[in-house]
Amino acid sequence: MSSPPKRLRRSPPGGRPQRPGRAGSAAAAWLAALALTGCGGPPASTSYFPLEAGKRWVYEQVTEWENNTVEREPLVLSALGSDQLESGSAWRRRSDSGIDYWLRADDSGIYRVASKTDLQEAPEPDKAPRFVLKMPLAVGTSWQAPTTTYLLRRNADFPPEIRHTHKPVPMTYRIEALGDKLTTRAGSFSDCIRVQGTAVMKLFADPVVGFKDMPLTTTEWYCKGVGLVKLERTEPANSTFLAGGKTTLELLEWN
Repeated sequence: MSSPPKRLRRSPPGGRPQRPGRAGSAAAAWLAALALTGCGGPPASTSYFPLEAGKRWVYEQVTEWENNTVEREPLVLSALGSDQLESGSAWRRRSDSGIDYWLRADDSGIYRVASKTDLQEAPEPDKAPRFVLKMPLAVGTSWQAPTTTYLLRRNADFPPEIRHTHKPVPMTYRIEALGDKLTTRAGSFSDCIRVQGTAVMKLFADPVVGFKDMPLTTTEWYCKGVGLVKLERTEPANSTFLAGGKTTLELLEWN
């Protein structure tokens, strides 16, 4: 994500913001300060997810619903640098949707440790670290994190958003490729890691089919020296009771 006018959140990417009734980016963001371990400098994963203060990323999020309507909205993420939590230092990032994320990096990878909305008084620690990128950076490396639906919603019942009534489900993330090439409106990138996330949520589709496993899929591209360049989230419904769609987060500019 992440979701603002509720943008989608991963649980970031890395990560990812969210708002009721709208898509968010399975992208939203992460990081705040700590002394990185090892004598060889920062972990290799930070090259694909820069942590230093002063970085800024501007994205466009496009959501295509199954009823052929399209929504567009901007998302801006900023790296605020080192911060102090009760558990220690972490790297802090902020989304213009009003959500802050704290992340750490070590030899295990980059992971989120806390988040906070503008309505919360203090950061809320994650029950378990939520990896953005897990080491080693190799095809086949995998990890899990909870996810919910950001697009699937009911056509008639209230509340329409499934995420308000169903518990999160585990999503399995896997590094699918190294050295991917990618072009967005921000430019062309030649050294990118592609991460695939898959999950299923059992939902009541309609009276004929009954309950059905609904696929939730996320694809993320992290490019060296830049960070998250693109994210795609698909949640098809193919149901008379439910509506789904696809949301894409694309990098427009960064510095």
